Amino acid sequence: MSVSDQTQKSLEKIGLTGYEIKTFTSLLKTGELTASDLSKQSGVPYSKIYEVLGMLEEKGWIGSDKSRPTKYFAKSPNSALQTTKQKLEEDFAKNEKTILNDLNPIYKKSGTAEKPDIWVITGTMNIATRILEMIDTCREEVLIAIPKAGEELVKQALPKIRQLHDKGVKITILTSDKFDKDAIKGLTRVSTVKMKKGLFGGGIISDKHNVVILLGPEISHSNASEIIAISTDHAELSGFAREYFEYLLKDASKVK
Repeated sequence: MSVSDQTQKSLEKIGLTGYEIKTFTSLLKTGELTASDLSKQSGVPYSKIYEVLGMLEEKGWIGSDKSRPTKYFAKSPNSALQTTKQKLEEDFAKNEKTILNDLNPIYKKSGTAEKPDIWVITGTMNIATRILEMIDTCREEVLIAIPKAGEELVKQALPKIRQLHDKGVKITILTSDKFDKDAIKGLTRVSTVKMKKGLFGGGIISDKHNVVILLGPEISHSNASEIIAISTDHAELSGFAREYFEYLLKDASKVK
């Protein structure tokens, strides 16, 4: 069983070797096989097949029975991927702790001050332009918080939000309980919308790293001089913004 070049590359990126991919996909196609039959079916040399099978079993991609000779079977791709994802996350967390414990004291001792890129944007049109740029380049997920005063920006961004929806991007929008009901109805067609009483301020997080945070008491043409936003793609600041957004979502009610 052959797979597309894209799938082959994706499997390699998450840690499977060429022989492991051939073995797993052969089992997907044929069901249970002995090591000898699997070697013939997959094209993996018999001298390598038991080593490959052992690695796949350790990684959670295949299982085996107690028959003689032993027969091997593929686990579902969903199950295999979840096992791999969990192991990668556990390994990352372990390595992260080791690295930070060792390197952070060196960094702090050096007295170097990190200078993240943060841009200040003023004016409705400039802020809207930056937000639309972020939406244009979004590929996986966008989180948007919109206060009552942000309705005008939403009207400008709605066509772009629809395009994201059509591309399969996950969209979550948090609005004020005083937001225009017709505008909310339009948003529910293309996104998950939640409502929070007394929402103040707003912003957008695109693909977990690009952030615009809206500041000031009002966001309207009548108060153009008060419209200020900050924009950043700094990983730590973006992570903080996402955590705060998720905190706000906890007690927000979903709009149906």
